[in-house]
Amino acid sequence: MPIHPMWENFPAIKDDLAESYAVMEKKVRIRNKEVETTIHDLLHSGGKLLRPAYFILFSRFGSATKKKHKKLIYTAASLEILHMATLIHDDIIDDSPTRRGTPTVQAKYGKDIAVYTGDFLFTVYFDLIADSTDSFSTIKLNAFTMKRILIGELDQMHLRYNTDVTLRQYLRRVTGKTAQLFSLSCFEGAQMGKADLKVITSSHHIGHNIGIAFQILDDILDYTENSEVLKKPVLEDVKQGVYSLPLILAMRGHQKEFAPYLKNGAAMSQEDVTMVLSLIDKYQGVEEAKNLAERYTNKALKGINHLPEQPEKQLLLALTKQLLNRNY
Repeated sequence: MPIHPMWENFPAIKDDLAESYAVMEKKVRIRNKEVETTIHDLLHSGGKLLRPAYFILFSRFGSATKKKHKKLIYTAASLEILHMATLIHDDIIDDSPTRRGTPTVQAKYGKDIAVYTGDFLFTVYFDLIADSTDSFSTIKLNAFTMKRILIGELDQMHLRYNTDVTLRQYLRRVTGKTAQLFSLSCFEGAQMGKADLKVITSSHHIGHNIGIAFQILDDILDYTENSEVLKKPVLEDVKQGVYSLPLILAMRGHQKEFAPYLKNGAAMSQEDVTMVLSLIDKYQGVEEAKNLAERYTNKALKGINHLPEQPEKQLLLALTKQLLNRNY
């Protein structure tokens, strides 16, 4: 299966990820070929299957038997399906033209198809959950995660164009939007794999810290020369009124200096953008954001280092270091 080449460095989980990918391809078949084609295009657009990977690795810290393998694969697939659905809806709300260097679903097919595609993926997600567990608490946990993701999106919408947005508000938003799904992936893996209670508890915190660091680094790329790594239009979020961490940190105590340029919103000129970048540099927004990302990265790595000694621990360390250094 055409999974991301980064997994060549992780042969111990490559086959399981390929199985998860195959499950996703099978489950998204639908009579409406326009929607099916849209989803297949998204599947083939270079997603890294990070959340399924963390789920699989944490599931191996437990005593689950091989008889449970299929259910674990289905759950891993469900996590990526949920991630895809949220990306589609996120792009609709932000009116984003590209993702992963390719046109977004809503840019390519229109918002109607995009909405239906995202909604359909939510049904696939719960179908996979139903196939993988008969535990009411697991279903409730997944429903809670969807709720937290939605609240994160609502928080983002509420804070648009707010130059007084605080670090605490930012962290609350990304906890819902990004960290919640990483946390679920790690926690659900440990829980369904029947790991001991200490590992299950740690997995939740590790996933949270990975998710926060991941989102901060994603934000930083919008303000640096490395933004091409993710093929994201520089400062697109700023024009949409979504202020990410480097800007938030640079604005603290200096809102009046930023206001003349940010007030133009979606109509910001190239000169406005240049001045915002200059002020972020002046007040070291990127440097401060990098420092915070490093703190969350170190928390995640510290948590992993306290896990039981087995091969998956070293794989988790290697994957997390690679992911949070963005060297691929």
